Amino acid sequence: MTQTNAQKIGFIGLGIMGAPMAGHLLEAGHTLYVNTRGEMPEPFASRATVCASATEVARQSDIVFIMVPDTPDVETVLFGDGGVAAGLSRGKLVVDCSSIDPIATKAFARRIIDLGCGWVDAPVSGGEVGAKAASLTIMCGGDEGDFGRARPLLEKMGKNITLVGGVGDGQVCKVANQIIVALNIAAVGEALVFASKAGADPAKVRQALMGGFASSRILEVHGERMIKRTFAPGFRIALHQKDLNLALQGARALGVALPQTASAAQLMNACAALGHGQEDHSALVRALEAMAQHPVAGEL
Repeated sequence: MTQTNAQKIGFIGLGIMGAPMAGHLLEAGHTLYVNTRGEMPEPFASRATVCASATEVARQSDIVFIMVPDTPDVETVLFGDGGVAAGLSRGKLVVDCSSIDPIATKAFARRIIDLGCGWVDAPVSGGEVGAKAASLTIMCGGDEGDFGRARPLLEKMGKNITLVGGVGDGQVCKVANQIIVALNIAAVGEALVFASKAGADPAKVRQALMGGFASSRILEVHGERMIKRTFAPGFRIALHQKDLNLALQGARALGVALPQTASAAQLMNACAALGHGQEDHSALVRALEAMAQHPVAGEL
């Protein structure tokens, strides 16, 4: 597919989420300049320009997207040897879709803006399924003009795209999202462990609950994962650990108590300690199963 308003777009980080997100930009007819830490996936190896460094991506592109796991990764991509900052010139735009520390985001953005460039933090929610379906929720922070430049491209990746506020507010919103998701996963896990231990069929319990007030996207998708034991990662336990740590660090700085978030974080920690850190975050149920000495389905 081609389009008359094709742009020169950089994309750094072609992992579980980044590859399908960048793929939508490629399919929309944009010229892509890409760099990733691991092996270069198709179709980028054959249909995009593969760059040896993030600096080269930034030099070739008008808008640079970043989708990497954690705050130190973003800092390295931006300001490390061969980083984005070294390839930027005035008027370019950096869009960070990673989920990272809001305070660090503001510091990174100031350095990019001081170079005469724009910044939008645009973390996403929806997991691998949403990335592939271009149905992600995208929570943005930044200047309205910069957001306006980024939005047509973000619309190729997601459906619910909101400018929450200024720089860093997108990351604040993503932390709030991760609190809600984690607590819902824990609630679904507890309910299904309880039902199974009590002798009820957890699949039928889930089916019944899907028609009532307890219905949720988490019950629909992750409840099914818990029952079918399909924990291949769409979003890994280890990454959700990171996000909940960001929530708890922010809460300490703000003087806010987040007791349920702390509990969910401990369940994530228990899963990682049991060797499940690279599994999908629906595998949080494994910690509950271990404490109950009873699985939702199958064997422990």
